[in-house]
Amino acid sequence: MSFDTLIYENPAPHVARIVLNRPDTRNAQDTHLLYELNDAFDKAAQDNTVKVIILSANGPHFSSGHDLRETNPKEAMAQHRTVGTWCGFECAGAEAQMAREKEIYIGFSERWRNIPKPTIAQIHGKCIAGGLMLAWPCDLIVASDDAMFLDNTVAMGVGGVEYFAHPWEVGIRKAKEMLFAGDWLSAEEALRLGMLNHVVPAATLGDFTLELAKKIAQKPLFALKLAKESVNAAQDAQGRVNAMQTSFAYHQLAHSHNMQVHGMMIDPTGLSPAVAGKPAK
Repeated sequence: MSFDTLIYENPAPHVARIVLNRPDTRNAQDTHLLYELNDAFDKAAQDNTVKVIILSANGPHFSSGHDLRETNPKEAMAQHRTVGTWCGFECAGAEAQMAREKEIYIGFSERWRNIPKPTIAQIHGKCIAGGLMLAWPCDLIVASDDAMFLDNTVAMGVGGVEYFAHPWEVGIRKAKEMLFAGDWLSAEEALRLGMLNHVVPAATLGDFTLELAKKIAQKPLFALKLAKESVNAAQDAQGRVNAMQTSFAYHQLAHSHNMQVHGMMIDPTGLSPAVAGKPAK
Protein backbone atom coordinates (compact mmCIF):
# COMPACT_ATOMS: atom_id res chain seq x y z
CA MET A 1 0.00 0.00 0.00
CA SER A 2 1.48 3.33 -1.09
CA PHE A 3 0.34 6.83 -0.13
CA ASP A 4 0.45 10.28 -1.73
CA THR A 5 -0.20 12.48 1.30
CA LEU A 6 1.45 10.60 4.14
CA ILE A 7 4.28 8.26 5.05
CA TYR A 8 3.78 4.87 6.69
CA GLU A 9 6.74 3.36 8.52
CA ASN A 10 7.74 0.96 11.27
CA PRO A 11 10.39 2.78 13.36
CA ALA A 12 10.62 0.03 16.01
CA PRO A 13 9.36 -3.52 16.57
CA HIS A 14 5.57 -3.57 17.05
CA VAL A 15 5.29 0.18 16.34
CA ALA A 16 3.72 1.80 13.28
CA ARG A 17 4.14 5.50 12.56
CA ILE A 18 1.88 7.46 10.22
CA VAL A 19 3.31 10.82 9.15
CA LEU A 20 1.10 13.50 7.57
CA ASN A 21 3.05 14.73 4.58
CA ARG A 22 1.46 17.81 3.04
CA PRO A 23 3.87 20.36 4.55
CA ASP A 24 3.19 22.92 1.81
CA THR A 25 -0.42 23.15 3.04
CA ARG A 26 0.60 22.80 6.69
CA ASN A 27 -1.05 19.37 6.49
CA ALA A 28 -4.49 20.72 5.65
CA GLN A 29 -6.93 17.85 5.33
CA ASP A 30 -8.53 17.40 1.95
CA THR A 31 -10.71 14.41 1.10
CA HIS A 32 -7.84 12.38 -0.33
CA LEU A 33 -5.64 12.83 2.74
CA LEU A 34 -8.42 11.75 5.09
CA TYR A 35 -9.16 8.59 3.10
CA GLU A 36 -5.46 7.79 2.93
CA LEU A 37 -5.15 8.35 6.67
CA ASN A 38 -8.06 5.99 7.24
CA ASP A 39 -6.38 3.39 5.03
CA ALA A 40 -3.14 3.77 6.97
CA PHE A 41 -4.91 3.35 10.30
CA ASP A 42 -6.63 0.25 8.90
CA LYS A 43 -3.28 -1.13 7.77
CA ALA A 44 -1.80 -0.71 11.25
CA ALA A 45 -4.93 -1.99 13.00
CA GLN A 46 -5.07 -5.14 10.89
CA ASP A 47 -1.36 -5.93 11.23
CA ASN A 48 -1.09 -8.34 14.16
CA THR A 49 2.58 -7.46 14.62
CA VAL A 50 1.71 -3.83 15.40
CA LYS A 51 0.82 -2.97 18.99
CA VAL A 52 1.10 0.83 19.00
CA ILE A 53 0.36 3.48 16.36
CA ILE A 54 1.97 6.94 16.31
CA LEU A 55 0.43 9.80 14.32
CA SER A 56 2.87 12.62 13.53
CA ALA A 57 3.42 15.21 10.81
CA ASN A 58 6.09 16.74 8.59
CA GLY A 59 6.57 20.48 8.16
CA PRO A 60 6.36 23.37 10.63
CA HIS A 61 2.87 22.51 11.94
CA PHE A 62 0.87 19.40 12.80
CA SER A 63 -2.26 20.47 10.92
CA SER A 64 -3.98 23.67 9.82
CA GLY A 65 -7.35 21.88 9.78
CA HIS A 66 -9.78 21.20 6.95
CA ASP A 67 -8.51 22.20 3.51
CA LEU A 68 -10.99 24.93 2.60
CA ARG A 69 -9.35 25.29 -0.81
CA GLU A 70 -10.77 21.99 -2.03
CA THR A 71 -12.88 23.10 -4.99
CA ASN A 72 -15.09 20.09 -5.71
CA PRO A 73 -15.65 17.96 -2.60
CA LYS A 74 -18.47 15.97 -4.22
CA GLU A 75 -16.17 14.85 -7.02
CA ALA A 76 -13.44 14.05 -4.49
CA MET A 77 -15.86 11.89 -2.50
CA ALA A 78 -16.83 9.99 -5.65
CA GLN A 79 -13.21 8.91 -6.15
CA HIS A 80 -13.18 6.92 -2.90
CA ARG A 81 -15.05 3.91 -1.60
CA THR A 82 -16.99 5.08 1.43
CA VAL A 83 -16.34 3.42 4.78
CA GLY A 84 -19.54 4.12 6.71
CA THR A 85 -23.13 3.28 5.81
CA TRP A 86 -24.35 6.89 5.44
CA CYS A 87 -25.45 7.83 1.92
CA GLY A 88 -26.57 10.81 -0.14
CA PHE A 89 -23.20 12.27 -1.10
CA GLU A 90 -24.56 13.46 -4.47
CA CYS A 91 -27.86 14.81 -3.17
CA ALA A 92 -28.91 18.45 -3.10
CA GLY A 93 -28.89 20.91 -0.23
CA ALA A 94 -27.92 20.02 3.32
CA GLU A 95 -28.21 16.29 2.67
CA ALA A 96 -24.94 16.00 0.73
CA GLN A 97 -23.01 18.17 3.22
CA MET A 98 -24.24 16.17 6.18
CA ALA A 99 -23.40 12.93 4.43
CA ARG A 100 -19.86 14.11 3.69
CA GLU A 101 -19.24 15.26 7.26
CA LYS A 102 -20.84 12.14 8.69
CA GLU A 103 -18.37 10.06 6.68
CA ILE A 104 -15.01 11.84 6.68
CA TYR A 105 -15.18 14.07 9.76
CA ILE A 106 -17.07 12.72 12.77
CA GLY A 107 -17.23 9.27 11.17
CA PHE A 108 -13.50 8.88 10.64
CA SER A 109 -12.60 10.47 13.98
CA GLU A 110 -14.91 8.14 15.87
CA ARG A 111 -13.61 5.16 13.92
CA TRP A 112 -10.00 6.05 14.75
CA ARG A 113 -10.87 6.62 18.40
CA ASN A 114 -12.10 3.03 18.60
CA ILE A 115 -9.10 1.32 16.94
CA PRO A 116 -8.40 -1.58 19.35
CA LYS A 117 -4.75 -0.62 19.77
CA PRO A 118 -3.08 2.24 21.64
CA THR A 119 -2.56 5.34 19.49
CA ILE A 120 -0.30 8.30 20.23
CA ALA A 121 -0.59 11.74 18.61
CA GLN A 122 2.77 13.51 18.31
CA ILE A 123 1.98 17.23 18.02
CA HIS A 124 4.27 20.12 17.11
CA GLY A 125 3.55 23.66 15.98
CA LYS A 126 -0.07 24.60 15.42
CA CYS A 127 -3.03 22.25 15.62
CA ILE A 128 -6.11 24.10 14.38
CA ALA A 129 -9.79 23.05 14.36
CA GLY A 130 -9.81 19.98 12.11
CA GLY A 131 -6.33 19.20 13.42
CA LEU A 132 -7.92 18.58 16.82
CA MET A 133 -10.05 15.92 15.15
CA LEU A 134 -6.88 14.00 14.34
CA ALA A 135 -5.29 14.45 17.77
CA TRP A 136 -8.28 13.97 20.08
CA PRO A 137 -9.24 10.48 18.86
CA CYS A 138 -5.76 9.25 19.87
CA ASP A 139 -5.35 7.64 23.28
CA LEU A 140 -2.27 9.62 24.27
CA ILE A 141 -1.00 13.02 23.12
CA VAL A 142 2.63 14.11 23.37
CA ALA A 143 3.34 17.70 22.34
CA SER A 144 6.38 19.88 21.86
CA ASP A 145 6.69 22.93 24.09
CA ASP A 146 5.93 25.18 21.11
CA ALA A 147 2.65 23.43 20.27
CA MET A 148 -0.53 25.54 20.17
CA PHE A 149 -4.17 24.46 19.85
CA LEU A 150 -7.20 26.32 18.52
CA ASP A 151 -10.84 25.78 17.62
CA ASN A 152 -11.86 28.95 15.78
CA THR A 153 -15.12 27.61 14.34
CA VAL A 154 -17.40 29.84 16.46
CA ALA A 155 -15.83 32.81 14.68
CA MET A 156 -17.01 31.13 11.47
CA GLY A 157 -20.59 30.88 12.71
CA VAL A 158 -20.44 27.21 13.74
CA GLY A 159 -20.65 25.83 17.29
CA GLY A 160 -17.46 23.77 17.20
CA VAL A 161 -15.67 21.14 15.14
CA GLU A 162 -17.62 18.07 14.07
CA TYR A 163 -15.89 15.75 16.55
CA PHE A 164 -17.05 17.69 19.62
CA ALA A 165 -14.79 16.31 22.36
CA HIS A 166 -14.04 19.63 24.08
CA PRO A 167 -15.76 18.94 27.45
CA TRP A 168 -13.86 15.68 27.87
CA GLU A 169 -10.55 17.07 26.68
CA VAL A 170 -10.32 20.34 28.66
CA GLY A 171 -13.29 20.35 31.05
CA ILE A 172 -16.59 22.19 30.91
CA ARG A 173 -15.46 25.71 31.88
CA LYS A 174 -12.41 25.75 29.63
CA ALA A 175 -14.38 24.16 26.78
CA LYS A 176 -16.78 27.10 26.85
CA GLU A 177 -13.98 29.67 26.97
CA MET A 178 -12.08 27.85 24.22
CA LEU A 179 -15.14 28.09 21.98
CA PHE A 180 -16.50 31.51 23.00
CA ALA A 181 -13.21 33.41 22.95
CA GLY A 182 -11.45 31.44 20.23
CA ASP A 183 -8.07 31.92 21.90
CA TRP A 184 -5.01 29.74 21.43
CA LEU A 185 -4.36 27.05 24.02
CA SER A 186 -0.66 26.62 24.83
CA ALA A 187 0.96 23.24 25.34
CA GLU A 188 1.58 23.97 29.01
CA GLU A 189 -2.04 24.93 29.65
CA ALA A 190 -3.30 21.92 27.68
CA LEU A 191 -1.08 19.73 29.86
CA ARG A 192 -2.46 21.31 33.03
CA LEU A 193 -6.02 20.72 31.83
CA GLY A 194 -5.33 17.04 31.12
CA MET A 195 -5.59 17.22 27.32
CA LEU A 196 -1.93 16.22 26.94
CA ASN A 197 0.10 13.46 28.53
CA HIS A 198 3.52 15.08 28.11
CA VAL A 199 5.12 18.29 26.90
CA VAL A 200 8.75 17.99 25.80
CA PRO A 201 11.30 20.17 23.99
CA ALA A 202 10.72 20.23 20.25
CA ALA A 203 14.15 18.73 19.58
CA THR A 204 13.31 15.59 21.57
CA LEU A 205 9.65 15.16 20.57
CA GLY A 206 10.15 12.33 18.10
CA ASP A 207 12.54 10.36 20.30
CA PHE A 208 10.39 10.78 23.42
CA THR A 209 7.24 9.65 21.62
CA LEU A 210 8.94 6.63 20.12
CA GLU A 211 10.36 5.59 23.51
CA LEU A 212 6.88 5.83 25.00
CA ALA A 213 5.50 3.70 22.17
CA LYS A 214 8.25 1.11 22.66
CA LYS A 215 7.45 0.91 26.38
CA ILE A 216 3.77 0.30 25.60
CA ALA A 217 4.69 -2.27 22.92
CA GLN A 218 6.26 -4.50 25.59
CA LYS A 219 2.78 -5.29 26.92
CA PRO A 220 0.55 -8.11 25.58
CA LEU A 221 -1.59 -6.78 22.73
CA PHE A 222 -4.82 -8.38 23.96
CA ALA A 223 -4.40 -6.79 27.39
CA LEU A 224 -3.79 -3.41 25.73
CA LYS A 225 -6.98 -3.84 23.71
CA LEU A 226 -9.02 -4.69 26.80
CA ALA A 227 -7.61 -1.77 28.77
CA LYS A 228 -8.48 0.64 25.97
CA GLU A 229 -11.99 -0.77 25.61
CA SER A 230 -12.55 -0.42 29.36
CA VAL A 231 -11.50 3.24 29.52
CA ASN A 232 -13.46 4.13 26.37
CA ALA A 233 -16.54 2.42 27.80
CA ALA A 234 -16.23 4.48 30.98
CA GLN A 235 -16.08 7.69 28.94
CA ASP A 236 -19.04 6.67 26.81
CA ALA A 237 -21.06 5.89 29.94
CA GLN A 238 -20.74 9.59 30.78
CA GLY A 239 -22.86 10.39 27.72
CA ARG A 240 -20.09 11.26 25.28
CA VAL A 241 -21.69 9.63 22.23
CA ASN A 242 -25.14 11.20 22.68
CA ALA A 243 -23.65 14.63 23.40
CA MET A 244 -21.42 14.41 20.34
CA GLN A 245 -24.33 13.43 18.09
CA THR A 246 -26.32 16.41 19.37
CA SER A 247 -23.46 18.83 18.69
CA PHE A 248 -23.00 17.30 15.23
CA ALA A 249 -26.67 18.00 14.46
CA TYR A 250 -26.20 21.61 15.62
CA HIS A 251 -23.14 21.82 13.39
CA GLN A 252 -25.29 20.89 10.39
CA LEU A 253 -27.95 23.41 11.43
CA ALA A 254 -25.27 26.12 11.49
CA HIS A 255 -24.14 25.27 7.95
CA SER A 256 -27.73 25.36 6.69
CA HIS A 257 -28.44 28.65 8.47
CA ASN A 258 -25.30 30.26 7.09
CA MET A 259 -26.13 29.13 3.56
CA GLN A 260 -29.55 30.75 3.84
CA VAL A 261 -28.31 33.99 5.40
CA HIS A 262 -24.81 34.43 3.93
CA GLY A 263 -24.80 32.17 0.86
CA MET A 264 -21.90 30.14 2.26
CA MET A 265 -21.46 27.52 4.96
CA ILE A 266 -19.74 29.92 7.34
CA ASP A 267 -20.67 33.32 8.76
CA PRO A 268 -18.00 35.77 7.54
CA THR A 269 -18.96 38.47 10.03
CA GLY A 270 -16.92 36.87 12.83
CA LEU A 271 -13.69 36.64 10.86
CA SER A 272 -12.12 39.94 11.86
CA PRO A 273 -8.34 40.53 11.81
CA ALA A 274 -8.37 40.21 15.60
CA VAL A 275 -9.41 36.57 15.37
CA ALA A 276 -6.43 34.38 16.29
CA GLY A 277 -7.23 31.56 13.91
CA LYS A 278 -5.48 32.85 10.82
CA PRO A 279 -3.91 30.25 8.48
CA ALA A 280 -0.74 28.77 9.92
CA LYS A 281 2.42 30.22 8.40
